Amino acid sequence: MADSSSALLPICERISHKSYALRAVDLTILGLLFSLLIYRIIHISQNDNIWLVAFLCESCFSFIWLIITCIQWSPAEDKPYPDRLDERVHDLPSVDMFVPTADPVREPPIIVVNTVLSLLSMNYPANKLACYVSDDGCSPLTYFSLREASKFAMIWVPFCKKYNVKVRAPFRYFLNPLLATENSEFSRHWKMMKREYEKLCRKVENATGDSHWLGADHDFEAFSNTKPNDHSTIVKVVWENKGGVGDEKEVPHLVYISREKRPNYLHHYKTGAMNFLLRVSGLMTNAPYMLTVDCDMYANEADVVRQAMCVFLQNSENSNHCAFVQFPQEFYDSYTKELAVVQSYLGRGVAGIQGPIYCGSGCFHTRRVMYGLSSDDLEDNGSLSSAAKKELLGEDSLVRTYGSSKELVKSVVDALQKKSSNPKNSLKNFIEAAQEVGHCHYEYQTSWGNFGWLYDSVAEDINTSIGIHLRGWTSSYISPDRPAFLGSTPSVGLEAIVQQRRWGTGSIEVLFNQQSPLIGMFRRKIKFRQRLAYLWVLMCLRSIPELVYCLLPAYSLLHNSALFPKGPCLGITVTLVGMHCLYSLWQYMSLGFSVQSWYVSQSHLRILATCSWLFSIQDIILKLLGISKVGFIIAKKTMPETMTTFESQPSQREDDGKKSDLGKFEFDSSSHFIPGTFVMLVNLAALARFFVGLQWSSLAEACGCILVVMLFLPFLKGLFEKGKYGIPLSTLSKAVFLTVLFVLLSVGK
Repeated sequence: MADSSSALLPICERISHKSYALRAVDLTILGLLFSLLIYRIIHISQNDNIWLVAFLCESCFSFIWLIITCIQWSPAEDKPYPDRLDERVHDLPSVDMFVPTADPVREPPIIVVNTVLSLLSMNYPANKLACYVSDDGCSPLTYFSLREASKFAMIWVPFCKKYNVKVRAPFRYFLNPLLATENSEFSRHWKMMKREYEKLCRKVENATGDSHWLGADHDFEAFSNTKPNDHSTIVKVVWENKGGVGDEKEVPHLVYISREKRPNYLHHYKTGAMNFLLRVSGLMTNAPYMLTVDCDMYANEADVVRQAMCVFLQNSENSNHCAFVQFPQEFYDSYTKELAVVQSYLGRGVAGIQGPIYCGSGCFHTRRVMYGLSSDDLEDNGSLSSAAKKELLGEDSLVRTYGSSKELVKSVVDALQKKSSNPKNSLKNFIEAAQEVGHCHYEYQTSWGNFGWLYDSVAEDINTSIGIHLRGWTSSYISPDRPAFLGSTPSVGLEAIVQQRRWGTGSIEVLFNQQSPLIGMFRRKIKFRQRLAYLWVLMCLRSIPELVYCLLPAYSLLHNSALFPKGPCLGITVTLVGMHCLYSLWQYMSLGFSVQSWYVSQSHLRILATCSWLFSIQDIILKLLGISKVGFIIAKKTMPETMTTFESQPSQREDDGKKSDLGKFEFDSSSHFIPGTFVMLVNLAALARFFVGLQWSSLAEACGCILVVMLFLPFLKGLFEKGKYGIPLSTLSKAVFLTVLFVLLSVGK
């Protein structure tokens, strides 16, 4: 319970990052874009159709930059003070932590185990935490790994808290050698912990290759004769904290769940699994707050829960309207520099409007908001209004909305009314009820999917985020000096493209479903600029004008026509390109990244867009035609080979690991690589024609081709590489055919 004394310092405050210089740059670039559009309109009658195509593409780019300018106009973030939390709050609230996984091959159990161990060892009372692992692949190996990890947690959690260990995911912690300056007691414990962790890894590895242990242990009977898409609900309490006092030697609850799945049933992929987590946790612990973490995003900041609670528990008039707290997604590999820049500038920009967008991982939610509560349903003191009680708490209404489980309905009522959580009953007493709410048919004729994690898109995070903001809630953005969560991303290649394709497909689904920011643009419960922010996130359709624009300089050279303004007015284009490049470079360097990182990131960003978003559009078209369904493809997770602990501020970070591979792209025979290879070959063909004819009047168009080739440089390198860095002959032959066709059509006109 919070202390209302006004003499105490605040536990959280809003920090503004407004910069009039950056506003001036944004407006200048916007002005240059509009000037280019005006110039094209004036001279459109003097040029051929390429001028019109360029005008349409540049109109799209101008609209996108207008949205970016609106988003970045008033950046902000929340600054928590967890050291003051104990002074203000005498009884910290409970938190349920969700870790979803679905495939023990693409998401190795040892990665899941490390994420779970980092969550169990956080600096928060153990009796206030519960970790739920949702295994949508129903893998006995995943359950076995969690069971073994719970034994290791008995010594790992006290070790971390005793010595205030910074990195609490063992696979990252033990990559750093033991320093000779450490005292003898710590050294002894460190070596013992490393031996025990290596034993854990060997057990998991041995279990992966040998399944005989399954039949020898009655605990695995529930997994007999199961398939990933055909099995009953499984709920197992791996470890239950019966101490209940929050002692540093205690370990939080750990629960394994796997919902029922049957062929020909619609399971809603990850979204359905998250709603099952919401129901089971509501039955067992019913914590008012929930943390969602991807299975490969370990907790890198031990105080992250306390930081989030600073926002939720601050004593201000807006404290009841914060629905979730989002931490930025950060990674320990070297292929995600552009995401760090986007989060630092656009992420803070959105946070300064109505709040950041839910990103799927590293986010703390309030349970009653996820149960569908609107901000209008609350009184000033945070309690339900009389109208809301009448509408939401009626017995018939509860059953229609949340399902037939009496135990679940009771927990929902408690959550909506902010009654105490953490029931005194043993978690095992709720297993039967938990199995009931995991049946395939449980959600039938209920409102699940209209609240909780929303259905109708594989981009469940953005879809759910819009739904929350539409109900009038705000959100909070915290970017601590030490990254709160760290994870890995697929290596630059097919895995990254497939992941981008899923995100793009999901975004297009959201763009045209009932949550779309295009619908009801002037609803009062969501700010206009917040809708623009969502519109920018969902604008995967911009890949079409980007791809077309990459082909226009080549077409101009081949067709011997003008693309860019001539004479002094060419300065508009040159200044625009120069300012944008310098602005982007400054953003990267201000975060501590190198010029090489900036160039590689820009190149990879364009390649991923070209190679993935077009297929996202294809997925949607096939879905609308009823030819195929949109699937949820799991990105492959990998373990790191080197250690890079981000303990410094973002501005002090530098590139990590494998610099020899920086800028290289991994190829295979997938059709995803045909568009990028085609774009590169077309521009090379156009440059060859230019240098043969030396038509200096087309120098600007030739420079445009050179810029495109530089952006697609990994494909040029792929022509001369072998193995995974070389473009396969099948892909190259198809791209060559399209290039020849393009050249013939361009020259023939």
